[in-house]
Amino acid sequence: MAPMSPSSRGRIRYFFRLRFAAFREINRKYAHPRIRQTRTVRFALGALFLYLLVLLGIFLVKFITLALA
Repeated sequence: MAPMSPSSRGRIRYFFRLRFAAFREINRKYAHPRIRQTRTVRFALGALFLYLLVLLGIFLVKFITLALA
């Protein structure tokens, strides 16, 4: 495969710059939360996060025990 010419590299770079500009704009817009979380909401999100970690741990243990069997 022939090396890419400088102009084609520039076009590829421009293509990706345009595509990712939307992502950067969205990330900039939502970088800071606009609503205030109550203590109850923070507790619920923390509990859900711990529940997710427990489920991932169970899946990992199950995968390892099946892989070694």
